[in-house]
Amino acid sequence: MRVPVSWLSEFVTVPENVSAEHVHAALVKVGLEEEDVHGGEITGPVVVGQVLEFIPEVQNNGKTINWCHVDVGPSPDSVTGRDIRGIVCGAHNFVVGDKVVVSLPGAVLPGPFPIAARKTYGHVSDGMIASARELGLGEEHDGILRLVSLGLDPEPGTDALALLGLSDFAVEVNVTPDRGYALSMRGIAREYSHSTGAAFRDPVAKVTVLDVSADNVFPVVVSDSAPIRGRDAVSVFETRVVRGIDATLPTPPWMVARLALAGVRSISLPVDITNYVMFELGQPTHGYDLTTLTGGITVRRAQVGETLTTLDGQVRKLHAEDLLITDDSGPIGLAGVMGGASTEITTTTTDVLIEAANFDPVSIARAARRHKLPSEASKRFERGVDPAIAVAAASRVAGLLVELAGGTADTLGSSYSHVGAPVPIDLPHGYAAGLIGVDYTANEIESSLTEIGATIEEIVGGLRVTPPSWRPDLTERAGLVEEIARIVGYDRIPSILPDAPAGRGLTRVQRLRRSAAQALAASGLTEVLAYPFITPAMNARFGSAASVDGGVVATIALANPLDSESATLRRSLLPGLLDIARRNLSRGLTDLALFEIGTTFRPETGVRYGSGPLPVGNARPDVATLGALESSIPPQPWHVAGLFAGDSLSKQPASPAVASGLADAVAAAHQLAASVGATLMVSQGSHQSLHPGRTAELFVGTVSVGFAGELLPVIADDLDLPRVVALWEIDLDILTAVAPLDVVPTPISAFPAATQDLSLVIADTESAGEVLRTIIEGAGALLENARLVDVYRGPGLQAGSSSLTFALRFRADDRTLTAAEATEAKMAAVALATTRHGAALRE
Repeated sequence: MRVPVSWLSEFVTVPENVSAEHVHAALVKVGLEEEDVHGGEITGPVVVGQVLEFIPEVQNNGKTINWCHVDVGPSPDSVTGRDIRGIVCGAHNFVVGDKVVVSLPGAVLPGPFPIAARKTYGHVSDGMIASARELGLGEEHDGILRLVSLGLDPEPGTDALALLGLSDFAVEVNVTPDRGYALSMRGIAREYSHSTGAAFRDPVAKVTVLDVSADNVFPVVVSDSAPIRGRDAVSVFETRVVRGIDATLPTPPWMVARLALAGVRSISLPVDITNYVMFELGQPTHGYDLTTLTGGITVRRAQVGETLTTLDGQVRKLHAEDLLITDDSGPIGLAGVMGGASTEITTTTTDVLIEAANFDPVSIARAARRHKLPSEASKRFERGVDPAIAVAAASRVAGLLVELAGGTADTLGSSYSHVGAPVPIDLPHGYAAGLIGVDYTANEIESSLTEIGATIEEIVGGLRVTPPSWRPDLTERAGLVEEIARIVGYDRIPSILPDAPAGRGLTRVQRLRRSAAQALAASGLTEVLAYPFITPAMNARFGSAASVDGGVVATIALANPLDSESATLRRSLLPGLLDIARRNLSRGLTDLALFEIGTTFRPETGVRYGSGPLPVGNARPDVATLGALESSIPPQPWHVAGLFAGDSLSKQPASPAVASGLADAVAAAHQLAASVGATLMVSQGSHQSLHPGRTAELFVGTVSVGFAGELLPVIADDLDLPRVVALWEIDLDILTAVAPLDVVPTPISAFPAATQDLSLVIADTESAGEVLRTIIEGAGALLENARLVDVYRGPGLQAGSSSLTFALRFRADDRTLTAAEATEAKMAAVALATTRHGAALRE
């Protein structure tokens, strides 16, 4: 919201020569965020001049310039007593005798554009005759600004900055969505008063209300056959009529200047007046050319197939939820958003119907977003407009049309009001102090609430507070306490944080998830974040570790996707990692080690998700609605996945490069499991998108938690990736569930270890991972560590068999193991492996 300071000073006492810093500081004190300062760029001598004569001169380049003599005011030093300046001007839209705006040497126009006497076209131009655009009053730049076009006839030498309102400046503040009343000079002035204690003068109280005749009523029908979520579409609808206006009259310069500082360009006098009143009071209004209306006005929802041509010339297909202003000819406006072209006020308009209404914020917000048509009016309606000022706003517009456009107020009009009584809020004694931590006195609480416009009633145990009509955001006691803290001063709130109650902080799962991310990053992987939207084909490729229904997997489809091709939610993190890898490779980054932690979307087959209407956004849903919403959300387990491509170790002197591969993916998975206190076991696995024989299934105990492998070369080629891309993915929810509840550090033993190797011959159909599990189980408590170190196939072994060599480490907590004890434990493992897998000890 941009706040012209001269406009602000009409409604609240502001110090003379006030600075932007002071106004900003005052508004920040009551919770309005400082944004910027506008205006005030024009400095120096800018005066009214009168063209005495001009001589057209054709230049060598074919351009014609005018050598002008301009009277810029009295001068006691000249013979004639007048200050006559010679000025070169390239415009041709003026005549001798015209009053113009002259920027004299030393002035600075917006840009900044300093003015100085300079030689040009064979003359010394002692100033510049300015256009409206050069003065910041509009976009017109085809000629200079003639003051007669503004209805002005000042004396030469008059200060043009004061005359045109160009000495003013505006401060800009950010208004939060819950404080729509501050999108007006009325609201900002009230806030400035709260901050400084300056006297506030309500502009509504100054408006002379234009009454309508009971015998001369303009027909208005409010017909909302389907109120959205129990809310009335229209609570107030006021109309007033002004006849005989001259729509061609210029907008006064002071109004043009104020609107420009507020961020709105001048369009025409009637339109400028409606905009001016909207910024002044916060109530959007709209003007219709009364002669173009067919019958009366009906406010209703759109019907199937209806269209509307809005003021911007666009033909818009209407939605059944759109709220319309219609007459007997059909739609003539999108309520609260933009009017229609068929009833637009033009230069030939003489009779105007003024509308000031109050619409349902949700309906207006949705219509503006649906049609991608945000407007100053919709911005205010969707935040809540004071329903009590519609009559004053319509009357204010009518008064300005009478004063500035030469119109005559008519008794024709109408009034519709369906505003419910304000809902009081009970504020118990001590509640404010308990919530904020400040011991506010009873006088501070009552005076603060009274200052914001609330009415107070003493009740048993506290106060009954009725919020003012312009504060629809005050619906609960916490909001009242926020107002007390704001008005009394945020500086009263202590800056020391209270001690957190016991039992708070990160949950076990959150701690483990954070540990996993830290461990992977510390081991050299780079964390990335991918979009959760992927193509159905990629979901089918990576959505499950095993093909489901021939590669088709249950997925969640988006109703309104950002990209029509990426229209499903991911079941796996791998497609996002592959896309990121492809982007990095295209930019020359060939050695990649990436990981992502995020949610996946795993719908259950046959269950419909996301169905049912969404609740209204400004009210808390009931328990049944919340339950229905929860059931409409698919399971979203947390996963962690990684990708390796290129070299894991770059080429160095006397050392070749080491390529990434399956071993890196498995090692990263082990590192992840260790970070949450779990131990991974690896077995032969399968995945429809990973290389057969180069794919591992990952277990914690007997629970499968994920997989690792190398991407199928044909898929890698299709995605423009290297031939070898190692991938892994783990269900983090399952991993943290099976991980130990408490990770207890293993003490370092003071006794030496006994190491032995074990080579077993097994059939190729047996899984090395399962054999390792069996060895660990069979060796018993003395086995401290076991790992596969070699696989041999070749001479000396029967066809279809392999030799697996395991490195075993034994240790006892209370003694030094003998070789016999270690051998006994090893042979127990061999016996169990023989029983389960047909393993034979290799001699």
